[in-house]
Amino acid sequence: MTNVATASVDAVAGIEARIAVAAKGVGRNPSDVRLIAVSKTFGAPHIMPALEAGHRDFGENRVQEAQGKWPALKAQFPGVRLHLIGPLQSNKAKEAVQLFDAIHSVDREKIARALAAEMNKQGRTPELYVQVNTGEEPQKAGIMPRETAAFVALCRDELKLAIAGLMCIPPVDDEPAVHFAFLLKLARDLGLARLSMGMSSDFETAVELGATDIRVGSAIFGGR
Repeated sequence: MTNVATASVDAVAGIEARIAVAAKGVGRNPSDVRLIAVSKTFGAPHIMPALEAGHRDFGENRVQEAQGKWPALKAQFPGVRLHLIGPLQSNKAKEAVQLFDAIHSVDREKIARALAAEMNKQGRTPELYVQVNTGEEPQKAGIMPRETAAFVALCRDELKLAIAGLMCIPPVDDEPAVHFAFLLKLARDLGLARLSMGMSSDFETAVELGATDIRVGSAIFGGR
């Protein structure tokens, strides 16, 4: 195993240890927090060591990139759960449903309808998260907070989609805890159990505020 490979395996173990400390500090069970290793832009040689060490949750930003590397890896390593954490275009819904086990970026009605149609066709039911634009940033994807309840109701009632939880990416210059606490309250109000929030720089705060899925890339694989 190369030094780079060893570093990624050690990094996963180190982050899991930090998750455990953060979770126990607020009375949570560390096993309730899923670490998604964000492997976007990294090829199989970088990803394989973590797979061989037993890690099974990985995140990708783009459907096309994931198609180029993950079908073979999923065939080789049973139990892999692949998470789409980047924006999804409706014309990629078919491929996304085929490949991903969770989609964290359901952010508009057109995407929800495309996913519902493909899930019905394919008989696959990836976990779905509604992305909430908690900072109401015009350049960022996500449902506006005030529209989230109505959007979740549309997904559940009309489209018969099982929404697992909510996802957010706080504004770069804001205190992330404010956004994480807001998302936790919103999820509770909507009866949703899962929260996809927290990245390399703030995942411990996210765990303390209820995150069930944290998305860590650079702290595992290094800079891109």
